[in-house]
Amino acid sequence: MSKNPFSNMGNLLKQAQAMQEKMGKIQEEAATKTVEASAGGGMVTVEANGAMQLTKLTIDPEVLKSGDHDMLQDLIVAASNEALRKAKELMAEEMKSLTGGMGIPGMF
Repeated sequence: MSKNPFSNMGNLLKQAQAMQEKMGKIQEEAATKTVEASAGGGMVTVEANGAMQLTKLTIDPEVLKSGDHDMLQDLIVAASNEALRKAKELMAEEMKSLTGGMGIPGMF
């Protein structure tokens, strides 16, 4: 007697649902972790979390005194981009536990 083909489908759906729940927990946990990046030798420092949100911006008062707005803007952009890159790496590391180290396209 052959096995019901729908029982395999049910198992796959259960596994997919369990994986989705685990992914949600990993994302929640990563959102509580932060990374930091700076630019201009520490003149601008940006903190971001695993949810890819900027959480803190610190500007050295000496930069403000210089009045060089273009430089300040460039430093903020550079530090922000680096912090977000690090946050993406953080999330990719967290997801490795879910995917077993396999690089699944579209999953960070």
